[in-house]
Amino acid sequence: MDTKPKGIHLPSLSRLLIGRPLKTEDLPHQAISKTVGLAVFSSDALSSTAYATEEVLIVLSMAGTSAAVMGLSLPIALAIGLLIVIVTVSYRQTIYAYPNGGGAYIVARDNLGEVPAQVAGAALLTDYILTVAVSISSGVAQITSGFPALLPYRVHLAVGVIAFITIVNLRGVRESGRIFAVPTYFFLIMMFFTIGVGLIQWLTGTLPTVEGVQVIQHETLAPLTLFLILRAFSSGSTALTGIEAISNGITAFKIPRSYNAARTLIAMSSILLALFMGISVLANRIHALPSHTETIISQIGRTVYGEASPLYLLVLASTALILLMAANTSYADFPRLAALAAGDGFLPRQLTYRGSRLVFSWGIVILGLLASILVILMHASTTALIPLYAIGVFLSFTLSQTGMAVHMRRIGRLKPGETMKGLEAVLEHDPHWRRKMTISIIGAAVTFMVVIVFAITKFASGAWFVLLLIPTLVFIFFRIHYHYKDVAHALSLSGRRPDTTTRPVQTIILVDDVHAETAQLVNFAKSLGHPWKAIHVSIKPEKADTVQAKWDERIGEGELLMLPSPFRTLADPIKEYIEELRQTEPEGFVHIVMGHLVMDSFWEQALHQNSALIFNLAISHMENVAVTVIPFQIVRHNHHHEVASD
Repeated sequence: MDTKPKGIHLPSLSRLLIGRPLKTEDLPHQAISKTVGLAVFSSDALSSTAYATEEVLIVLSMAGTSAAVMGLSLPIALAIGLLIVIVTVSYRQTIYAYPNGGGAYIVARDNLGEVPAQVAGAALLTDYILTVAVSISSGVAQITSGFPALLPYRVHLAVGVIAFITIVNLRGVRESGRIFAVPTYFFLIMMFFTIGVGLIQWLTGTLPTVEGVQVIQHETLAPLTLFLILRAFSSGSTALTGIEAISNGITAFKIPRSYNAARTLIAMSSILLALFMGISVLANRIHALPSHTETIISQIGRTVYGEASPLYLLVLASTALILLMAANTSYADFPRLAALAAGDGFLPRQLTYRGSRLVFSWGIVILGLLASILVILMHASTTALIPLYAIGVFLSFTLSQTGMAVHMRRIGRLKPGETMKGLEAVLEHDPHWRRKMTISIIGAAVTFMVVIVFAITKFASGAWFVLLLIPTLVFIFFRIHYHYKDVAHALSLSGRRPDTTTRPVQTIILVDDVHAETAQLVNFAKSLGHPWKAIHVSIKPEKADTVQAKWDERIGEGELLMLPSPFRTLADPIKEYIEELRQTEPEGFVHIVMGHLVMDSFWEQALHQNSALIFNLAISHMENVAVTVIPFQIVRHNHHHEVASD
């Protein structure tokens, strides 16, 4: 006869959503190819082309929407394109120098020290959360551009998509990569086709200008100053977010990892550059204008294809999908970076644990929760989130490239054939170290200038929050680190021999009532072979005589003490009694044995006091006191247990 409890249980739901558990030895088989890697790690960078040009135009529109003002978007786009090339070349060097993962955190830790490493970590973790919020919000904006009736529900849509992506990523890196590869390549096909058709129309003189745009209205126009141009440049520089993702996730690639990661980085940056420049040129040629109700991509699509064309809807659909899926890059890198920092003792150790699908489940869930909160607070507005965005990633660019310059200088000091073990990489002489160091210095200098531009031009509109948040996070990281160091010092036996002499033990059974669970506790206490007694905290004095009578009738052995509790607290009388016992045997142990009723389901469990946890918390601070919780399983179909008090 089947005695298993009937009904739906949480493990079944977990298996349905996340999939069957994977063995630890399956981890190498979760490595991904360059094709899948492009989808996993590039969706963030590639998707940023959907809003980078638009953010440039939004800032420029503060000085008016004339062709002369809007035309400045092209030289700004060229400057951003040059920045993409510089950063890509710099990170390609990093990938080969740190084949086990060369993100800003590791490079800074290896070459600059703990404080710069934690600054890089705080900057990147902040940026990954913002990446999810910005990408999802922008993707929802693409949907509401085509379906304005959904605009009031944009926050609900955004939170729902974050929940979906969180669940998919809990299923594993390889599986999530396969799922998200489809929208990534769908977007690339549609955008390159649209840019190609648009450029052909422009060259043949058949490309129309956009019409029917509800242009953003500014109460007063700002003068076209260098400050405004730099602000537009900083907004458009969001196109670079995500470039560092591949260097953080080298270990996810198949062997040879560095080679595959470097090839994927070059492919991603080339596609990113082509898309960004193509969209910027087309936006300029159709005289696209920033709008609160329609995105630049939507304007390009309906101008090139016509508003009634299915291709226009496919452009919107592909852009929305890639933006919604762009968050996947953060889901690939945030848990890895958090696990690295946790492994070094700067974040909670739980972040280092892999879940049933061999992913860092805690990091994935925390990222989803924080991004959802941010989306709700900012009402899923891309424009409101952009000022918070990209400062972190450019700060991490700067620290990474500064670290690489130091790394190359250390290599330059080695003689040919000489090697030196670093923290994360083996250093050996490279005859091209000067050229590589120069590239890293240029990368560090340029990205640092962008950080300064961001901090100045976007300070009042929200950048101040990130500039305050990053040092706050660094302070928290070091507090956690010092805590772990203090704990390690307290646990250390180095240089001393512990006292392992046998000590007396007094066992105490906590009794609320006398029933089948109580008999199990007595049997356990007797099996230990130590002196034992039972105590009952008398919250209700009228119940004490009843409990004593049951004890004499049903147990008939041992001593049952009644502890009065005039203030109706459970823990305080027990703690006072334990202190009295410890005074009689200062070197001995007091062993508390308590029961815990275990129910079939969560809701049934919630109907009981579950006081074992409360007692544990109350007693855990007392020295030489051990607590044992004996579970007593209540199974509904098993009627032979006597569990009810009479």
